[in-house]
Amino acid sequence: MDPEQRAHELGVTFPELTPGYLNLCIRSGNQLITSGHTSDLKGVLGNGLSVEQGYEAAKDCAIKILRSVHDEHGTLNGLRVIKLLGCVYSAPNFTDQHLVINGASDLLHEIFGKDGDGYHARSALGFAALPTGAAVEVEAIFEIKS
Repeated sequence: MDPEQRAHELGVTFPELTPGYLNLCIRSGNQLITSGHTSDLKGVLGNGLSVEQGYEAAKDCAIKILRSVHDEHGTLNGLRVIKLLGCVYSAPNFTDQHLVINGASDLLHEIFGKDGDGYHARSALGFAALPTGAAVEVEAIFEIKS
């Protein structure tokens, strides 16, 4: 099963996106580079929000990224996930950012394969605040293989 089919099987849909103030995904050579995509969930991890809630918020970010990539490229097929940057709105003593961003990584592993095109480099960082109070923000780089 190809990535596009796996995404549909997992319930990821690709509605037509309306252009905004910034480009959510831009092609440069054989790469697709996304802007940061924020979660709908607001709040601070480690101060009212659990790792499990953060995990789902990161997954929400990954779904939004996939929609932007699909909008720019027309398909998820023929892509390789290169890098994720995960930003977590964190309480000062919160140190589980990596577990939160697993929500995005795990979804990309499911769609592109953990041992194949979904096996990516990643950074997971804690921040004192994120835009609009979002709990999580994720950006990504994909390689266009063909």
